[in-house]
Amino acid sequence: QLVESGGGLVQSGGSLRLSCAASGFTFAYYDIGWFRQAPGKEREGVSCVSSRGGNANYADSMKGRFTISRDNAKNTVYLQMNSLKPEDTAVYSCAKSRRSLQETCSIDVDRFDLWGQGTQVTVSS
Repeated sequence: QLVESGGGLVQSGGSLRLSCAASGFTFAYYDIGWFRQAPGKEREGVSCVSSRGGNANYADSMKGRFTISRDNAKNTVYLQMNSLKPEDTAVYSCAKSRRSLQETCSIDVDRFDLWGQGTQVTVSS
């Protein structure tokens, strides 16, 4: 399973660090992605990190503001979010890739098959 934490209420320009703790599978074999869904909108990809941490990708609107990292010894992936904007308000979820031991990751929803419950991030203006 995947369990997210670290969400909350923050002012515009502030920062939050989300965590995604994994269990029940060989964590180091799989890419992990972060996705978000705002009310009335479709789920969108935020970022992903490959199984060994050598590759990371970001949606264009997050580049330069968000940083993904993973600690395979702790079975945890982190998403550091800086310079937050009101439009970043959403439920953020992490997910495990379908395929293992890939060199690169992709924030394509269809490439992920196990999802956490999500954590709410609210950015006030």
